[in-house]
Amino acid sequence: MKQTFTLVSKFALVFLLFAILLASCVPQKKIKYLQKQQEKDTTSFVANTRSADYKLQVKDNLYVRVFAFDEKAYLFFNKQSGSSSYNDFANDASIYLNSYSVNSDGNIDFPIIGKVYVQGLTVGQVKTLLQQMIGEYLKETTVVVKTVNFRITMVGEVMRPGEFTVYKDDLNLFEAIATAGDLTEFANRNRVALIRQVNGGSQVHYLDLTSQDLLSSPYYYLQPNDIIYVSPLGYKRWGLGSTFPWAIVLASLTTTLLLINYVKTF
Repeated sequence: MKQTFTLVSKFALVFLLFAILLASCVPQKKIKYLQKQQEKDTTSFVANTRSADYKLQVKDNLYVRVFAFDEKAYLFFNKQSGSSSYNDFANDASIYLNSYSVNSDGNIDFPIIGKVYVQGLTVGQVKTLLQQMIGEYLKETTVVVKTVNFRITMVGEVMRPGEFTVYKDDLNLFEAIATAGDLTEFANRNRVALIRQVNGGSQVHYLDLTSQDLLSSPYYYLQPNDIIYVSPLGYKRWGLGSTFPWAIVLASLTTTLLLINYVKTF
């Protein structure tokens, strides 16, 4: 009877250790990006045309710089006096102070010209509009227009959650993930939520990072103020790293072995 109990107890301990190891592992299929239907394929092509169709909204900020041969005219149309330099882009505060905010009426207040309605226009359309308006006052000018509020927010199962400022015209989803230090191993890559601001509210789009169809999705490229939420897998467990409760497991095993040894003495 004692031998049978001992065998059963040892089997239970082995099974417990195996279950712990199994529960702490995540299948490779759950963490691989852009999986192919056939692993033997080495090359594939997915069409994806970058569409710069972001429409300006209220509270957006535009950096506008007018370049001209006439220095007086240059100072006349630009917020900051003096010649243009990279110091204009030295920090977020400088960029914000030298930008034009879209007010609640959808306008920016531009020197000499006055109010210019830009809500619902793309950056390219604003550039063309300002070029035409300034052309009525001054010839031989070049207008540069850029958005300065391209921020994204990464939350959930990412290595470094937070808000990130992007100093470029466009950003794709994988670049955003890299900015946040990649996803954790327990991230649900099959259902990543992209929250996007629209007129009157927000829209939520769910994306599958494991599918190559993502590359042709209209949501592959991000827009200013996008929020990306990565939910955890349903069976998230402690990993085998420093957060794993080794003390509790070892204490449980030690107690079980002591009980087995105690029973064997009777």
